[in-house]
Amino acid sequence: MTSPIATNPVLSNRYQLLQTLGSGGTAVVYRARDLMLERQVAIKVLRPDFTRDESFRERFRQEAKSAANITHPNIVTVHDFGLDHDRLFIVMEYVPGTDLKTVIRQHGPFQVEDSIPLILQACAGLGYAHRSGIVHCDVKPHNMLVTPEGQLKVTDFGIARALAGIHPDEKSEVVWGSPQYFSPEQASGGAPSPASDVYSLGVVLYEMLTGKLPLNAETATELARMHRDVPPVPPRKVNPSIPVDLERILLKVLSKEPSARYRTADQFGQMLSTFGRAPDLIPKPAPVEAAPIEVSRPKTVKQKSARRDESFEEHINELLEEFINIDWITIGLGLLAFIAVGGLFPYWSYIFSFLSSIQ
Repeated sequence: MTSPIATNPVLSNRYQLLQTLGSGGTAVVYRARDLMLERQVAIKVLRPDFTRDESFRERFRQEAKSAANITHPNIVTVHDFGLDHDRLFIVMEYVPGTDLKTVIRQHGPFQVEDSIPLILQACAGLGYAHRSGIVHCDVKPHNMLVTPEGQLKVTDFGIARALAGIHPDEKSEVVWGSPQYFSPEQASGGAPSPASDVYSLGVVLYEMLTGKLPLNAETATELARMHRDVPPVPPRKVNPSIPVDLERILLKVLSKEPSARYRTADQFGQMLSTFGRAPDLIPKPAPVEAAPIEVSRPKTVKQKSARRDESFEEHINELLEEFINIDWITIGLGLLAFIAVGGLFPYWSYIFSFLSSIQ
């Protein structure tokens, strides 16, 4: 539920807070206006408990800088961060729409063809972050914004990592992330990895397909124990329409050991692409038509005989063509001349005989 800001305060003489968009245990989210660039932005103002910690302020600054360097269509862009009157805040792009958790509550269980394209977009954004060496640490549907056009954007990279940095030891009694979605290693106080984000993303997909969480308990402590030790209920027992292969993939990403899961969100997305694709995310190569191949076969006796018959027929045709093209007029005149000359032979023979007798 949104609510207007009574006095419209301005942070750092630049960001005018216009409306409360939501609140949680760590921050309050506002829709605001950037007075310098004249555009709408979203601002998260952290609770005072965090801003009093000087070391946290430094970690927050470092994580906000890292998050600001991530540019991807499926990640909410970080524009700025600052401190104003002991209020630590981070400025992000304003994404119209609602968070995925609200969509799940309103929509109920999703069809496979509706859920997979959204999760593929989350895989694309988180995969890009993983390739950049950044782990989200707090993947949950509350941190995924869905626009009216169906585009999904993952948010809260900087804040989640800064909060995780409060306990930088490899083991900690305080868990990182949200209890319903955190991985077994996070439940044990271990440092998150890309495989931890994959586990949390698997919990989100499980919830989308079944309308329920794979594990649930009354207290965070019991929930942490279940993530560490209790296998999830197979999703097909809740929703039998889920394909068997998809259930197999889902149970793999919900494995207790990080090494048994897909190591990054990119790998998870590649497996899910079998069941559905978000536009332009996983391009397929164009089919290549194979050129026809001529196969030479040994010539049989009939083939050789046929070749000879064809050659003889071609020779006869050539002779006929030459016969037709002969200049018969010239030949006729030559024959007439020959006949005429031949007819004089008896006459000249008689003359020569007569002259001989006179002598």
